[in-house]
This record gives sequence, structure tokens and C-alpha cells, in this order.
Amino acid sequence: MAPTSLSSAAASRPASEAVAKPVQLRRLAAGDIDAALGHYRDEAGPAVAASFVGAVERALAHLARHPHNGSLRFAFELGVPELRAWTIKRFPYVIIHVELDPRIDVWRVLHARCDVPATLADLSE
Repeated sequence: MAPTSLSSAAASRPASEAVAKPVQLRRLAAGDIDAALGHYRDEAGPAVAASFVGAVERALAHLARHPHNGSLRFAFELGVPELRAWTIKRFPYVIIHVELDPRIDVWRVLHARCDVPATLADLSE
């Protein structure tokens, strides 16, 4: 018998199969990814650049299924509730995002060594 509601469908689904929310990149986040991709392509070659793209895609897919993952450190520093930072595996970049209903809003994709609060200050005002 088919589930009669979305909640019963979700209840019958294993926890590892969380429902994914759409991920929306802000223009600045897309530009951040393009800049990092260009850097890796120019400095490390196409194989590393392709690996970076794959890592970003996996991280975004993870956040789509688990939007509450990520550090709240910058939420407290900037006074932006639920602003989270998720590190991209194998690369020194963090995805700055917030969960909105019904999507994940990706504000920036920043190098981990940059001054994240200063970079985000204009966005949080």
C-alpha cells in the first residue's frame, strides 16, 4: 500500500535517505566557485580542478539532505541566526549557508583562511 501523506512517506524512509531541499547559490557564491575553479585549473591542472568541482557538488548534495550540518560560529559572530559554515572535504573552502523554507540559500563559498566575518559583514546587514 502506498503512503497516504508526505509525513508517512518520510517516516517509512530510512534516515540515510533524507529528503533533499533545493540548493540556491547566490551570485557571489557562484562567483566564488568560479574563481576557485580557475585558480585550481591554472595552478594545479585540470584533474585537481575537476576534483574540486566534484567535492563542491558532493558538499552541496550533502547540505541539501542535511541542512542543519555545519558550524554556527559565524551565526554568533555576525548575529545571523542559523548561518552555518560547512567545510568542503579535501579543499580549504567553506560553504556559508542558511536554511530557508523551502531551500538552502548559499551565501558564499570562501577560502578557509579569509576573514569570513569581514567578508560577510555586508551581507548580514
